[in-house]
Amino acid sequence: MPTICCRELRRQLELDGTQAVVGHVGEALRRGDLRPEDFSLRDLAEALLPDGRQWVQSLDPRRGDAVPIFEAEGVDATAFLQITGQVLQSKILEGYRHEAFVASRLVGVIPTRLDGERIPGASRLPDAAAEVHPGMPYPHVGFGEDYIETPRTTKRGLIVPVTREAIFFDRTHVVLSRAAEVGEILGLNREKRILDTILGAVAGYKHNGTAYDTYYAAGGGGPWVNLLPGNPLVDWTSVDRAEQLFAAMTDPGSGEPILMRPNTVLVPSALRHTARRIFAAQQVTFESGGTATASPNPLADYRVHDSRLLASRITAAGTPDEQAKTWWFLGDFARAFAYMENWPITVTQSPAGSEADFNQDIVVRFKASERGTPAVLEPRAVVRCSAS
Repeated sequence: MPTICCRELRRQLELDGTQAVVGHVGEALRRGDLRPEDFSLRDLAEALLPDGRQWVQSLDPRRGDAVPIFEAEGVDATAFLQITGQVLQSKILEGYRHEAFVASRLVGVIPTRLDGERIPGASRLPDAAAEVHPGMPYPHVGFGEDYIETPRTTKRGLIVPVTREAIFFDRTHVVLSRAAEVGEILGLNREKRILDTILGAVAGYKHNGTAYDTYYAAGGGGPWVNLLPGNPLVDWTSVDRAEQLFAAMTDPGSGEPILMRPNTVLVPSALRHTARRIFAAQQVTFESGGTATASPNPLADYRVHDSRLLASRITAAGTPDEQAKTWWFLGDFARAFAYMENWPITVTQSPAGSEADFNQDIVVRFKASERGTPAVLEPRAVVRCSAS
C-alpha cells in the first residue's frame, strides 16, 4: 500500500512552494529513501490539484463534466505533473539500470554532440625523441595525424501514458510496470549493442580512415594479435596465456610496448563458477622440475563479471551455442570501448493541450529516450579467448 501521505505533501506545497517540494521528492527517490511504489496516482491528484477530489470524481464518464487537466481555468497542475514525472522517471531508470546489464557498466561513457565523431590522438614518438639539447626547441606531439572514427549514433525511445482510468481506478502499479518495461527495453537494447561491439560481431574500429576487425589471431594478417582460440578457461595458466598477448603488443606509432594492465574478466553465465573459482582462489599450484609448488594466487586483483546475455549474443552472431559458452574476455574494457552518448536516458513530459486526452483519455504522457552508440577505441586493450 502507498506510504506517502499526500496531505502532508499538500501542506509542504503550501509552505515551501512547488519547486522545493518537487526537488525534495526527486532527491528522496534518487537516494532510495522513497520508492515509486510508495506513491498513488489518485492520491497525488486529489491532494496536489486544486479541488483534486472533485476533479478525480469528474473522470467518471457517467458524470460527463470532466475537464482536461491542462484546460481547466485556474488549475495549477504543475506539482502533480512534476512529482508524477519524478516517480515514473525513477521507475524507468530502475529498469534501465538492471543488474543484468553488465557490459553497460564496464565501458566508459563519452558525451558528444556529434553524430559520429573523429577523435584525434597524439602521434606517439619514441621516448628518445623527447631529449632536448641546450638551446634547441622542444619537439611537438602532433594532433590530427592519428585518429579514430566512431559510428553514427542512434536514437531510441518509448512513451508511458497516464490515462484517466489509471488515476480514477488508482492503477498506479500498472503505470509503474509499464515505466519499468520502458526502461528495461531501452537498457536491454543498449546492452546488446555494447555486447555485440565487445565480442566483435559488428565492425567498430576505424583508424586513420581504415576499418579493422576488433580481433585478430596469430597468422591472421592483422596489425595486432588479441584473439586466442584453443584457450578455454580452465585455471590460472589460461589467464597467463592471454596475458602474454598483452606483453607482446606494441604501439603502432612508436613501436613501444603498450602500457596497459588487464584488470577485468567477462564471461558468459556458463563459466561463472569456473571464473570465480579461478580468480578467487587463495593460492595456485604449479610444477617446476617435477615438484609441485603452491604460491599466492596472482589473479586476485582481477574483477570478474558474468553476463547472462553474452552467450546468446555470440550465438546470434553465428557461433554454435556450445562453442559460444566457452568464450571469455580479458582486459581493460573502459580503455578498449566506450559508449558515445549524445544524451543519457531522459524523461520529458507531453506538452499542454494534447489531443490524446480527448482521443484516448490520456491525461499526460512521459517520453523516455536516449541517443548514442558503442565504439571501439583501442582493440589492443582486450583479448578474446575460446575453447576452439
